[in-house]
Amino acid sequence: MPLFGAVSNERLLQCHPDLVRLFREVVLLYDCQVLYLGGHRNQEQQNALYPTYSKVKWPNSKHNRWPSEAVDVAPYHQIEPHIRWDDRDGFYHFAGFVRGTAMQMGIPLVWGGNWDNDQDLDDQTFYDLAHFELPYPADE
Repeated sequence: MPLFGAVSNERLLQCHPDLVRLFREVVLLYDCQVLYLGGHRNQEQQNALYPTYSKVKWPNSKHNRWPSEAVDVAPYHQIEPHIRWDDRDGFYHFAGFVRGTAMQMGIPLVWGGNWDNDQDLDDQTFYDLAHFELPYPADE
């Protein structure tokens, strides 16, 4: 049974409790890791990612809230390289598992491969396949 390592756990603990609960459940059946800067991001970190990896500057990302209302998690492969960024199908498969688990747990979720949640995966203008976020603020 896979479990998060210390680094992924540290990053996950920067996130909203619903994201923590969700991904602690996901990792039990689907090996994955929380990415570098995958939880909370400060102003310097967020702005360094703009515009290449993020479409928003500080403080407009859900990663910029405390606790973070967004997390970047990728499927982990046992053989090198451990994250296969070019494996689009792998990210889609992982996202389906994460979204299904979230639905079972009653946690609404937005995925960076289907921002508008309309199930049309070809109408996105920006793909962030490792990104998952809550559609509501942390204080609700």
